[in-house]
Amino acid sequence: GGSAMAAVRDVEIDPEGTFKYILVRLQRPGGGEQRDIVRGTKAAEFHNHIFEKLNPEMEKLGYECKCLGGGKIDHNSKDKKIRVFGLSTGYGKADHSVTVEILKKAYTDYEITWSDDKK
Repeated sequence: GGSAMAAVRDVEIDPEGTFKYILVRLQRPGGGEQRDIVRGTKAAEFHNHIFEKLNPEMEKLGYECKCLGGGKIDHNSKDKKIRVFGLSTGYGKADHSVTVEILKKAYTDYEITWSDDKK
């Protein structure tokens, strides 16, 4: 049970730049364990592109995915700073404070901030 979910990384984002991200809840069908993960990449022109790639991968592992919203991430690896902001037109705004807590687990030595700014 827990091992497959543990194998899914909390965070997968591009190492540098500004790009769209989504906050996704993974859940076992019928309830039980659930967790939230962050995915973001410059390769995605729209937020749903990220979800459409992630969803089948997670379904194979036996999870239901629900997108909790989106936004943008500005990742500055040189200065070790991440800024979370903006929103997704299709999915609405993710709770950026939740996103920041998840990012902090993966980027422990970073300064990570969020705002409701559009840019």
